[in-house]
Amino acid sequence: MRPITDNSAHSPVTDGADDEVAERLAAALRCATVSADDPARSADAEFARLADHLEAAFPLTHAELELTVFGRSRLYRWPGVEEGVSAILLAHQDVVPADDPQRWTHPPFAGVVDDEFIWGRGAIDDKSRVLAVLEAVEWALRNGIRPTRTVYLAFGHDEEVFGDGGAVRMAGHLRDLGVRADLLLDEGGVITDGVADGVDRPVASIMLGEKGYATVRLSVTETGGHSSMPGRQTAVGRLARAVARVQDRPMPLRLTPVIADMLARMRVALPGPRRKLLGLTDSEVLSRLAAPLLTRIMALAPSTEALVRTTTAPTVIAGGVKANVLPQSAEALVNFRILPGDSAAAVLAHCRRVIGDDGVTVELVGPTSEPSRVDGPGPAYELIAELATGLVPGIVTTTGLVPGATDSRHYDDLVDTRCNFAPIVLDAKDLERIHGTDERISRLNYARLIEFNRRLIQRLAAPSDRPEQAASTDRTAPEPTGTQQ
Repeated sequence: MRPITDNSAHSPVTDGADDEVAERLAAALRCATVSADDPARSADAEFARLADHLEAAFPLTHAELELTVFGRSRLYRWPGVEEGVSAILLAHQDVVPADDPQRWTHPPFAGVVDDEFIWGRGAIDDKSRVLAVLEAVEWALRNGIRPTRTVYLAFGHDEEVFGDGGAVRMAGHLRDLGVRADLLLDEGGVITDGVADGVDRPVASIMLGEKGYATVRLSVTETGGHSSMPGRQTAVGRLARAVARVQDRPMPLRLTPVIADMLARMRVALPGPRRKLLGLTDSEVLSRLAAPLLTRIMALAPSTEALVRTTTAPTVIAGGVKANVLPQSAEALVNFRILPGDSAAAVLAHCRRVIGDDGVTVELVGPTSEPSRVDGPGPAYELIAELATGLVPGIVTTTGLVPGATDSRHYDDLVDTRCNFAPIVLDAKDLERIHGTDERISRLNYARLIEFNRRLIQRLAAPSDRPEQAASTDRTAPEPTGTQQ
């Protein structure tokens, strides 16, 4: 992998990660750090193995950065030479289970490396980003590079189960210290190739926020009895009607400012008729007229409908115990991903309105998060877009919303701008591997990811002749290395 110099700071990456770099990631993938809703079922020994590997593989980082641990989450403080905090770089160590390991080309936790790919659960989501950040920091320390202002690295251990034991505690710690950062960088957006319909080049989606999350439980209680003498309705029938009404009457389509900005930036890569339609959004009056048509077009595909609507997904239904017994109760779970401008309270009100049946109890259950704050693109976004374009020439850079939930939401009030993005190029089949079968990352994509973080650190770095001794003036008290919280 070509090292960064002043002359190569905008050069594309064309060589894949070498064997030594690939093996460090593969070793991390061999740690089966599967997150669990029940802390008692946590793969604690696997997280300990991963921690040992990180400390052995990146000795300079662990010698020079200040580490505070929160359970198995790891918060590093890299002191700058000037006051303030420039960035919080997020990634997570945990992974989801592999449902059917027999379907994988290589076992999901074998960490196989071949000439083209590094295979294993977490190769994309999200251990590659943990390791890539540490590779970049280790490289920077080796080359005498230090940040101008303090940088935090926050690696959660329970992002896949909503981050209460990791990101919530790390963000609270930074909040207590009065930290405020210019940039937060996390997972969420990538460079897609051939995924956006009608777009003639790869699209780098640098997400500026994320949708909220809510699960609604619909429940019905009836008398029950023998199936030979049913009443006019059963608990299952009543519940089924309620679920159908919620699914068939989704919340309204709406074009939010961030998605309007996303479409405007993508216009240059669209064919003529679509480009002309999007051109209407340049006028405020015409934009109001064009928005309903644009949202209806986007609603034709699930991947784009999620950008213009609070989505509705019935996911669990249960009721009854035997074919000839009238059920006394039945319940269903419906998951909603909430568009900015809507809320969990609005979701509940919508469900009650469209169901229109007082015999159906409607309530929120489980983790709930409101949509994140979404600010317009600013200097931090432009920096990430510039770095992405340097790595992969010819791409279109645009904004967007993460449809799922990430650890970023816990840090919203600590940062001026959040960007959810990794500069890896994926097609539709690659996207299916995330949380699916045969997750893998190409050596080339992994090299891009490391180089992106190197270049980002360089842009955050102080000139080499600045005194390092001035380093702890970021309005936050330094933490001793290895502190347990």
